[in-house]
Amino acid sequence: MEFRHLGRSGMLVSEISYGNWITHGSQVEEDAATACVRAALDSGITTFDTADVYAGTRAEEVLGRALKGERRAGLEIFTKVYWPTGPGRNDRGLSRKHIMESIDGSLRRLQTDYVDLYQAHRYDYATPLEETMSAFADVVHAGKAHYIGVSEWKASEIRAAHALAKELRIPLVSNQPQYSMLWRVIEAEVVPTSEELGVGQIVWSPMAQGVLTGKYLPGQPPPAGSRATDEKSGAGFIARWLAEDVLTRVQQLKPLADQAGLTMGQLAIAWVLQNQNVSSAIIGASRPEQVKDNVKASGVKLDADLMKAIDEIVEPVTERDPAKTESPAQRP
Repeated sequence: MEFRHLGRSGMLVSEISYGNWITHGSQVEEDAATACVRAALDSGITTFDTADVYAGTRAEEVLGRALKGERRAGLEIFTKVYWPTGPGRNDRGLSRKHIMESIDGSLRRLQTDYVDLYQAHRYDYATPLEETMSAFADVVHAGKAHYIGVSEWKASEIRAAHALAKELRIPLVSNQPQYSMLWRVIEAEVVPTSEELGVGQIVWSPMAQGVLTGKYLPGQPPPAGSRATDEKSGAGFIARWLAEDVLTRVQQLKPLADQAGLTMGQLAIAWVLQNQNVSSAIIGASRPEQVKDNVKASGVKLDADLMKAIDEIVEPVTERDPAKTESPAQRP
């Protein structure tokens, strides 16, 4: 496993991190989830990403139990706040009230005194940014988080938050966007702004919900038990990638993966890591062997000819519109 700085901070993170968005507490049983965490640790992953909303807060609990007994200083644990975690009108968003209550809930569920990174899971247009950043500053100054990050924020929003963070003397060091060969909406605006400000990307869905593994074939139904067949495990998210033209072009990547001595999944992860603004790529898993396979993408260097060949194949089905980076206009 290789390591990268999280943005321009001094903290190093494993360039492949383990996330439990749609697995822990929902898709897989706890024993299987724990086995995946153990496989991640055994493979050299030290960075773990979760959120209070995942599986209705259960994902944090599962991760906390799975990591219990590990040397805390040897881990980087990330969580997030924004989406609803209860029925109340203030059980959501980025108000001071919700942030201050949510960090304590996350720490309790994760069984830790602090998180290494506390992230705004989306932008909250119902709360003044000054209020949000002031609350994050109090979380950091209380020792409950070391660093602050955001997720799926526009370039202008990242810039405004970074200016406030500087005034408040807290480190805003990361953004967590979707990013893959097929979804490149951050490249035009978010990445250049982040590079200027010293903000690193922690990217999710580098394999486009599994489509870039090549297991979904054009003209054929999704494999039994795959994410595309399970409404609870993200079928809605993967639907956009199941178009025939997308699946046909993904299959054309297989010779390139073979040429590089990689599986298609490893090629997809290695591809996002070629972007030097990417600090870490998040993988998820329902089986330990998936973790062991995916971590082999760490440290892989793809030459310019291979990167060009990939672009030529996927360009007609690639999404690049920066306007696709968005947060809900109203709190959910």
